[in-house]
Amino acid sequence: MRNILIIGGGGMVGQKLAWALSNNPLKRGDRVTLLDLSLPQNGAPVAEEVRATITNPAVLTRLAAKRPEVIFNLAAIVSGEAETDFDLGWQVNMEAFRALLEVFRKEVETSGGDYKPKIIFTSSIAVFGAPFPEKIGDDFLHAPQTSYGAQKAICELLLSDYIRKGFFGGVSIRLPTICVRPGKPNKAASSFFSGIIREPLNGQEAILPVSDQTRHWHASPRSAAGFLRHAATLDQDVYGGRPALSMPGVSCTVAEQIEALRDVAGEDAVRLIRHQPDPSIEAIVKNWPQDFAPERASALGFAAEKSFSEIVKVYLEEDMP
Repeated sequence: MRNILIIGGGGMVGQKLAWALSNNPLKRGDRVTLLDLSLPQNGAPVAEEVRATITNPAVLTRLAAKRPEVIFNLAAIVSGEAETDFDLGWQVNMEAFRALLEVFRKEVETSGGDYKPKIIFTSSIAVFGAPFPEKIGDDFLHAPQTSYGAQKAICELLLSDYIRKGFFGGVSIRLPTICVRPGKPNKAASSFFSGIIREPLNGQEAILPVSDQTRHWHASPRSAAGFLRHAATLDQDVYGGRPALSMPGVSCTVAEQIEALRDVAGEDAVRLIRHQPDPSIEAIVKNWPQDFAPERASALGFAAEKSFSEIVKVYLEEDMP
C-alpha cells in the first residue's frame, strides 16, 4: 500500500484520475487523498478528502508529513482567468507550486534518504508560442505568449531542476486542450472548443468566438487521466534528463469538430452554434499550437484518440447527462 495525493482532485480531470486509480490502482491497496477548494458530493471513492487551497502552506506541510509516494498537481487558474487576473494567476499557478516543491523538499531532507516522491505536474501546450512549424516536435523551444503559458513553462523548469538535484522523481505532462469537458463552461479561453459540442448535444445554443478554420490540438478527459496514470508507472531514467513531454492528441479545425457533431446529432444540433467573434479570445487562441509530433511520448506508451469523432464518442459514453 502507498499514499497518492491528487492536488486539484475536485476538478474534472482530477476526478477522472481518481476514478481511474480507484478502478485500476497503481498497486493494490493504494490510499488516495484529494486536495481542492471544493469536492463533489458523489465523487470518486478515496481514502481522504481535504478541502483547502494549494496556497495554504500549513495544509501542504501536513500532507507532506504523510509522505505520499506519488503527487499529481492539477491545481491551476485557467488560461482566460490567468490572463485577466494577473496577480491571481501567478500566485496559484507558479508561486504556490514553488512553495509545494519546497515543502516536499524539506520532507525529503528530513527523511535522511528514506523518502523520494514522484511529482507529476500537469503542464500545457500553452508553453509554446507562435510562430509555429507545421508540426511541433519534441525539440521546439518554449516561447509562451500568455501569462498562463509563462506560468506553466516556469513550473516545468522548476520541477526539472528539483529532479536534477535529486530531491524528487517526476515529469511535466503537457496536456492538449481537453475536450469535450462535461458540465458548465469555465473561464478558460479554450472553453468554447467543448461548448460547441456539449451545448448542442444538450439542446442548448453555443457561441463560437473564433473562425471555424481555427485549428487546435485536443484529447479527451479519459485520455488526460490516462496520461497521468501512465506517467506514474514509468521509471525516471526513461526521460533522459528531459522530464517534460508533449502528449498525443488530435489536430483538427473547428469546422471538422462541427462535422463530427453533425455526424452524431444531425443538422438541428449544428444550427445551435452561433458565430459571434470575440477579439480577446481570438487574440489568445491565434498564438496557440495547432499540431504536434509527440514522438517521445508515443514511444513511451502514452496514447490518445485518433480522430475528433472518437473524442465526441468518449463524451457520449462517459459524460453525456
